[in-house]
Amino acid sequence: MPEQALPRTLLLIGSLLALTACGSVKRITDDPPGWLTPYRADIGQGNFITQEQAGRLQKGMSREQVRGLLGTPLLIDPFRNNRWDYVFDIRRGSGGQDRRRFFVIFDKDSLNEWGGDELPAVSGDVLLPMRPAR
Repeated sequence: MPEQALPRTLLLIGSLLALTACGSVKRITDDPPGWLTPYRADIGQGNFITQEQAGRLQKGMSREQVRGLLGTPLLIDPFRNNRWDYVFDIRRGSGGQDRRRFFVIFDKDSLNEWGGDELPAVSGDVLLPMRPAR
């Protein structure tokens, strides 16, 4: 009899392992560990403006100088063409999303005022994380 008990025992252990593995596979597919998730790149849209760029703005700059420094604005209000608005969205691969708004206001053709959300800093080619907009 002991010879027949060994295959049954192995079959029982194998069946139990197979059943518990199904639960583990479901758990891994629903909530995979960090090392198993695919890489998701950050996706940016709009005019990316840094603290360095904003720091180079000077009162009295022409529209073309501002456009050369910050790029073409995302929005020029047709009813107030003295204001340009820059908007930048970044969707992080981790799932978070940041949005930054920046504006410049002209008096005739010279830069008069600028401001907006806190801008991200750039160190070399590395984008430092942005804090959520308030």
